[in-house]
Amino acid sequence: MNRTPPTLHLLAIDPQNDFCNLPADWCPRDPATARQCAPALPVSGAHADMERLAAFLHRLGLRIDGMTVTLDSHQRYDIAHPLFWQAGDGTEVAPFTSITAAQVRAGAFLPRDAGALPRVLAYLDALESQGRYTLMVWPAHCEIGSWGHGVHAALLAACADWQALRGQAVHAVFKGMNPWTEHYSAIEAEVPDPQDPATALNRPLLERLGAAECLVIAGEASSHCVRATTEHIVQHLPRLQPGWTPDRILLLTDCMSPVSGFEAQHRAFLDAMRARGVRLATSTDFAA
Repeated sequence: MNRTPPTLHLLAIDPQNDFCNLPADWCPRDPATARQCAPALPVSGAHADMERLAAFLHRLGLRIDGMTVTLDSHQRYDIAHPLFWQAGDGTEVAPFTSITAAQVRAGAFLPRDAGALPRVLAYLDALESQGRYTLMVWPAHCEIGSWGHGVHAALLAACADWQALRGQAVHAVFKGMNPWTEHYSAIEAEVPDPQDPATALNRPLLERLGAAECLVIAGEASSHCVRATTEHIVQHLPRLQPGWTPDRILLLTDCMSPVSGFEAQHRAFLDAMRARGVRLATSTDFAA
């Protein structure tokens, strides 16, 4: 008896230039400065991840029924970027500095805009109460409209070919545009802003992803945005869609890598998802 293949949806999380450790010949020159562009927050292994994901998309094009790409999308002025902060002595705050509410109350770090202090403390308190993250000051990255905001060239070309093959568009999801909250997950911000619906739970996206019988997830970085998005899918979909189970997710383990220094978080994420029933495979094993 012939069996109808399950519906297959590919979710590529933040496959952007700023997160890829690109070779120099993949980086153009900025016409405004004549300097060669460079990824702002390169993840070791991400370039090869995206090449494998592009090859996966080429191989399985006709079998992939839908595709979603999330795009980390920031302004330079952002609570998780250096421009927002100063040290207590007025000096700059370096990227990869972790800032807690206690440090801000002690005056070790302060927002450059003194009037923002109450809002910042309320945010940090709310963030830390969840026990998921403390605030990290990242290098300014994925600035809206920049080269770094764009999709890795090999994957972008594969997406174009898939659209021509399937006669449908890739669904794009922008996240992180609110400068007052971190937005690792494509499903909701770490601390939703009640005045900004774009930071709240993205029910339409959850419904789109939950409709697939097999949701394949890849992207960058496994220690942060892939992790947070997958955790939120597993948290919310069983409640919103009775009968949905985590074994409908498959993580492409060779198409994601952690931020350097966060390898333990990567391993803990994969172990936790496996324990919840999420499936893990390489892109070549799955395609076969």
